[in-house]
Amino acid sequence: MSELQTFLVSSSGQMSLPAAARHRWNLDDGGPVDVLDLEWAVLTMPKGKAAELLDRMLPADVHYARVASDSDPDLQTT
Repeated sequence: MSELQTFLVSSSGQMSLPAAARHRWNLDDGGPVDVLDLEWAVLTMPKGKAAELLDRMLPADVHYARVASDSDPDLQTT
């Protein structure tokens, strides 16, 4: 069951992942996560889940066209 929580983001942009999620995602010793910026929200999920979520939300060709057309160089693909 999801529970809404509020967390502080440090001035350097860091935020702690809740302990329950770290345990569930086997990140007790740290590790990579996927972060998906939706412009109106930022989703954090276990590594490898962002691609799965995007494939469910919209076809890959539509997603890649959107990313390729974005003016943010960090989002551009090669």
